[in-house]
Amino acid sequence: SYIIYYNRIQMLQFKLVLLGDSSVGKSSIVNRFVKDSFDEFRESTIGAAFLSQTVTIKEDNQDVTVKFEIWDTAGQERYKSLAPMYYRNSNAALVVYDITQADSLEKAQSWVHELKNKVDDDNLVIYLVGNKVDLTIDNAEKRVVDKTVAEKYAEENGLLFSEVSAKTGEGIQQIFQTIGEKLYEIRRKEDATNNSNMANRARGQVDIQLPRPSTNDSTSCCS
Repeated sequence: SYIIYYNRIQMLQFKLVLLGDSSVGKSSIVNRFVKDSFDEFRESTIGAAFLSQTVTIKEDNQDVTVKFEIWDTAGQERYKSLAPMYYRNSNAALVVYDITQADSLEKAQSWVHELKNKVDDDNLVIYLVGNKVDLTIDNAEKRVVDKTVAEKYAEENGLLFSEVSAKTGEGIQQIFQTIGEKLYEIRRKEDATNNSNMANRARGQVDIQLPRPSTNDSTSCCS
């Protein structure tokens, strides 16, 4: 991520990637967030699309701007091999499924599994999103993926979770607001740790952990 430290200019910039099967509504979610618009007949994304947008966080009576660099990836199988190029070095990932498609959650879970195994960053924020709740308002039978099942999976795997509607805008802004707040919290903790380490070095304090002598070593004092 590109960082302008918050304690100087009050701005942070993070990379965010969207993953999920084709037609789950990834592009619609991004466009609702960035442009506050919805296109019923949006064409499938080819490769990936790039957009950016900001959210504002209130901290100590000051506004902190969090800017997202958003990579909206194509969901078609033929583009799956390109995904690592986009989620590499990401700070956050939106993994989207369609609550009206039976296998949609399973495919989202495979993306979560891939992220957890291939992204070497314990601070990666993963947000599981169930889209198209608007389709179930007048016809509850259209819901195929049980919310409690997805919610339990998210909880067990340390994911953020919510159901939204890109069409109506329900819950969309809150997703990115929550991610921004989470990333800001992580960044502050990292900065606090770095500042503490620098202060210790300035005072001449060095944390050295010596290995314990092995009882299998004939030269050990404890043999």
